[in-house]
Amino acid sequence: MLRAGLLQLNVSDDPAANLPVTEAMLAEAVAQGAQFVLTPEVTNCLSASRRRQQDMLRPESEDATLAGLRDAAARHGIWLLIGSLGLKTDDPDGRFANRSFLIAPDGAIAARYDKIHMFDVDISETESYRESAGYRPGRQAVVADAGFAKVGMTICYDLRFPHLHRDLAKAGAQILTVPAAFSPVSGAAHWEVLLRARAIETGCFVLAPAQTGHHAATAGKSRQTYGHSLVVSPWGEVLHDAGTAAGVSVVDLDLSLVEKCRHKIPAITHDREYGPPA
Repeated sequence: MLRAGLLQLNVSDDPAANLPVTEAMLAEAVAQGAQFVLTPEVTNCLSASRRRQQDMLRPESEDATLAGLRDAAARHGIWLLIGSLGLKTDDPDGRFANRSFLIAPDGAIAARYDKIHMFDVDISETESYRESAGYRPGRQAVVADAGFAKVGMTICYDLRFPHLHRDLAKAGAQILTVPAAFSPVSGAAHWEVLLRARAIETGCFVLAPAQTGHHAATAGKSRQTYGHSLVVSPWGEVLHDAGTAAGVSVVDLDLSLVEKCRHKIPAITHDREYGPPA
């Protein structure tokens, strides 16, 4: 059995203010017995303003949230998934990275994953996003060995691309992580059904810590996110839904269910080659 703790956050565009809240919630999860704690997408700074991001974000080596949470993981002796951090890069066009980190119990970075699929959408006449304008897409899928299980790392909009999750499962992933800052409109329509589908298709546990609520903004338009951090079993059962309040969710996972569910329906071993549509 693995006890996982999901943090549902309501971060602002001020990383210095967000970090103590995240650290306190992490400690609360550990106090409830969590051995693996997960935070949502953009744990350090949620902002719709590129100028504010340019002022607030730092390179990986200088990011205070990463340093603080690595220290916290070591202090508590837990595995930690930092869902993602917005980070400056040395890209010539100045775009940031949206990067997830798996942190070992000694505080070392066990794995990094840069979000591959960019959220470039027009949800309504008043709600649109161009993530690729500020963030560069990643190019490498990642499965990391966390000792208790192999973890396939994804971020938010990646959820809509089933082939990525299938590839992670075929590479050995038993747990898929989907940290997110989902839109309320698309979240209400698609969040749960897509997470359940990814679990069913792969026979993996899906752990999806989320941002929630109205996010305070010093500059630019205020963002709102859907919440509803979910834990889904390999059979597609929702084991926990965190609702819309910020807080800590602790869930026990029977990792033997991965093999049991894949034995019942071994779909990830049934691929066949085929030609393109005629």
